[in-house]
Amino acid sequence: MTGDRSLRVLNLVANRWWTGSADPALRLTLGLRARGHHALLGLAPGDKFEAKAREAGVEPVEGLHLDVRSGPAAVLADLRRLRRLVREEALDVIHVHHSHDHWLGWWTHGGSALVRSYHNERAVRRGWPTSSLYRSSQALVAISRGVEERLIAAGAPARAVHRVGGVVDTARFAADSRGAAKIREEFHVASAPLIGCVARFAAGRGHETLLEGFRLLRRERPDARLLLVGKGERRQALEAAVKELGLEDSALFAGYRDTDLPAVLHALDIFVLLGAGSDESCRAALEAMAAGRPVVGAPVGALPEVVVHGETGLLLERVSAEHVATALRRLLERPHEARAMGEAGHRRALGRFSPDSHARRFEEIYAAALASRQH
Repeated sequence: MTGDRSLRVLNLVANRWWTGSADPALRLTLGLRARGHHALLGLAPGDKFEAKAREAGVEPVEGLHLDVRSGPAAVLADLRRLRRLVREEALDVIHVHHSHDHWLGWWTHGGSALVRSYHNERAVRRGWPTSSLYRSSQALVAISRGVEERLIAAGAPARAVHRVGGVVDTARFAADSRGAAKIREEFHVASAPLIGCVARFAAGRGHETLLEGFRLLRRERPDARLLLVGKGERRQALEAAVKELGLEDSALFAGYRDTDLPAVLHALDIFVLLGAGSDESCRAALEAMAAGRPVVGAPVGALPEVVVHGETGLLLERVSAEHVATALRRLLERPHEARAMGEAGHRRALGRFSPDSHARRFEEIYAAALASRQH
């Protein structure tokens, strides 16, 4: 709690999908509750985000649409609902995560502090009328150094800008040797070196570069296998690339994994992430670290702040097939170093990216926002 006081916080998220802002907002809500705060979650109902929230024991605020495509009637209904909620719940903080809910929060926050999280650089916009939101918010939270710099360049008051990294459910990714063995059995990899990537099959995620780098690695390590975990519009194109590169027997598609994702990560020897998605905290890398895997990462999103080069993994100087192959070769040739990096990454995830440490950081930001609101 902040001092001796329990805060009353609403996380407001105009998102219905289990992507981007969804998991961070849910983890923050749970982290705040665990620390004794009254934390509510408002989301766009009717899809996986709502299902995941309920599964975690969080009942979303009823009566909200939070649909960016909705008409004026739905927006007005949300404004009325939020004004009533601010009054009845005596909210201290409205914490918003997208432009749509930022405007709703601006119209309805009353005496509450207004806090906005920016989960990627694309969310930062320049010029009027967005500039008025920057000045009217008590805190603006950037997921990475790049987002922080973009906010200040766009005219956000530097005193209101904070940087907070991502969050991962560290308990979920605890050791799972039995599950890892089942995954290796499923894909017939036995004791072969297994490299993995968890990312949507979409443009800009770096899968093509990873496949090229893996092909180069296979010249010296024909026993290595690559596990591609995810789904998306580019799956067929990637399957064609695997065939063209002659990797049909060594580059394996695992599909989308949810319940057994911890087991998948524990089955890996090395985790690779070359692109950031809609949540530039690069949560997949945080999950791999929580599972004790060394991470090979590109300098994208928050990865340069997540991965400590040479300590918890390797950051590529340049995103190329040659650099990927060199990093993978180093870790496979030095298994003791790779294990030490994985263990260091696990400790870093526990110390800096757990729900409790994440909630503590936001307690500080909320306290500063409330103090600035009173002046």
